[in-house]
Amino acid sequence: MKNVEFYFDFGSPASYLAWTQLPAIAAQHDARLVYRPVLLGGIHKATNNASPATIASKGAWMQVDLARFARRYGVQFRYNPHFPINTLMLMRAATGLQMQDEALFLQYVDVVYRAMWEQPRNMADPTTIAEVLAAGGLDVSLLLQLTESPAVKAKLKEDTEAAVARGLFGAPTMFVGNEMFFGQDRLDFVKEALS
Repeated sequence: MKNVEFYFDFGSPASYLAWTQLPAIAAQHDARLVYRPVLLGGIHKATNNASPATIASKGAWMQVDLARFARRYGVQFRYNPHFPINTLMLMRAATGLQMQDEALFLQYVDVVYRAMWEQPRNMADPTTIAEVLAAGGLDVSLLLQLTESPAVKAKLKEDTEAAVARGLFGAPTMFVGNEMFFGQDRLDFVKEALS
């Protein structure tokens, strides 16, 4: 069975769009989708990269282009007015949950992505985060504990550094074997690699 490795950060709207498509792509090609939570801010810092939103004209174009892809995919997408959002707590909780319980991790990913890019909520605000997670049936106190765990903090840092060493400069990034694909607009190449 082939793997599709999906490096993501909730703060990336393009990662959200990739997430809406990758489970079905993996299933259609009898592949396993492997989630790799990383801290996009750390990747940008390590590679001297920056979000396209930091360039006004590119940021404006990106909003239009993301909406085009959402229509093509038939998924909900609302550009988050709070963007860019500091996702450190969110990504730590994702890492911690994945270390403990894959099913809860997948539920968490679903809840956070929908809050971020469908509703869209200010997911940098701890009160909002708690409301969203509770409404999604998740244990808020457990997730807060995970964000403070030294082991979880170290794992997210190590995974982000390993991603940079592997060649990542942004998100979403997908790997099929050693072939790297950057951007949700490269999903056709992911399908080809799986074929």
